[in-house]
Amino acid sequence: NCPLTVADQVVVENGVTIVGPTNLPAQVGADASALYARNLLDFMKLLFDKDGALTINLEDDIVAACLMCRDGQVIRKNG
Repeated sequence: NCPLTVADQVVVENGVTIVGPTNLPAQVGADASALYARNLLDFMKLLFDKDGALTINLEDDIVAACLMCRDGQVIRKNG
């Protein structure tokens, strides 16, 4: 969105660095995947104890907000 951007180049104009990647998704894919994987791992840590047994802690705000059903009953309806 800057008229001074040059495709696939990094230029400096008036002391300002302007980066012009044309394939931005290819540059952030690995970082985004790693972040998503880390978020999933951290969430799973909330659901399992240190021995690997499923332990749903309803006192945890994140777990409680994500719980959709329990014991065959719908807890949360989205929409």
